[in-house]
Amino acid sequence: MFKRFILSIKLALRNLRNNKGRTVLTLIGVVIGIMSVIVVNSSGEGVKKYIMGQFDSYGNDIIQIETKVPSTSATSSENAMGQAMGVQITTLKTSDGEEIKKLPNVDSYAAGTMGQEIVSYKGENKRSMLFGSGANYPLIDAGAKVSEGMFYTESEDNSLAQVIVIGQDIKEALFKNESPIGKDVKIKGLNFKVIGVLGKRGTVTFFNYDELIYIPVQTLEKKILGIDYVRYITVKVKDVSKIDVTASDITDLLKRLHRTPKPEQEDFSVMTMQEAKKIIDDVFNVITILLLALTSISLIVGGVGIMNIMYVAVVERTFEIGLRKAVGAKSKDILRQFLFEAIILTSLGGIVGIILGFLINLAFSYIFSLLGFSLQLSLTLNSILLGVGFSMATGIIFGYYPAWKASKLSPMDALRKE
Repeated sequence: MFKRFILSIKLALRNLRNNKGRTVLTLIGVVIGIMSVIVVNSSGEGVKKYIMGQFDSYGNDIIQIETKVPSTSATSSENAMGQAMGVQITTLKTSDGEEIKKLPNVDSYAAGTMGQEIVSYKGENKRSMLFGSGANYPLIDAGAKVSEGMFYTESEDNSLAQVIVIGQDIKEALFKNESPIGKDVKIKGLNFKVIGVLGKRGTVTFFNYDELIYIPVQTLEKKILGIDYVRYITVKVKDVSKIDVTASDITDLLKRLHRTPKPEQEDFSVMTMQEAKKIIDDVFNVITILLLALTSISLIVGGVGIMNIMYVAVVERTFEIGLRKAVGAKSKDILRQFLFEAIILTSLGGIVGIILGFLINLAFSYIFSLLGFSLQLSLTLNSILLGVGFSMATGIIFGYYPAWKASKLSPMDALRKE
């Protein structure tokens, strides 16, 4: 039995060697398909790992409170579209943060909102993102570290002080080689003193923190934006094991403060970092599955090519099949020989596709590093198993029927055709 297997493999390899041009052309479709599967799966895993790592930089002790359109889910397209189309939720206030701070497991909080304005210094203008936040922001976000000067205080926030802390890119764009500490810049016709510079941070979750200007949230509200509400409140808890209970307490508190006892009336969402990561994980899993389904089309095309080639091989070798049967070969021996040809062909395509996928991953990782993203696309075990599984399945599925047809040829009919 073992010798028959070895013979079938040898005959399959001999035929593939004797038809090198046909073999290479057939391999191309399989290689492209497997390579696509490898790159798509590695990209999905790499981007997901990158974003999850960025979330981890904030810590697992964070609860995020954001405004949302009533009667919608916080993560729904209806909420996103509603706010993008100009629906203003004005009920979340800095005072809500003060009430939340009184909860037993809350360590600190930072209310915040954002705006965009032209910032000027000595004739140099730059449109910048103004990041309004409470004075406790460095306690909430461990990545916000002051490298020069200091961060503004709570008293400066409450007194609407015109002070700012800038990111490294803002410093380089406006001040070049001079120290910005103590210098005044103009924002919307008002003078703001630079009191601090944050250390280089780079891009986090595809958002460049070095291009931000940090400003006391109440100053931004009242002196620049002309509003009295915030978009979000970030809360840091003392005991992470009680974070779900704390999130529930915050929800109950805001329901009472906003007078929204029914779920459909709620104009806010409360989400822990673990919940946010779970949503991201689910989204990426769905996207990866959809992309794999699309890339599988190229494998189907390659599989159809293999089926056609196998049919041609059966027709060309009808006499050989009849002769082998006449001298004692069984139908299952013929079936194995042709099936092994298809499997070997797709396996070779799988190996080449995995190697090319690995090289493309390296190239993409290098490009991302040049762009400032610490995103690595690596060849994971999951990717390799997918590539091998897809290639083997393609060989078996598309190679079986032609092999079966070959095994059913009558020796007399096959010899007569010659």
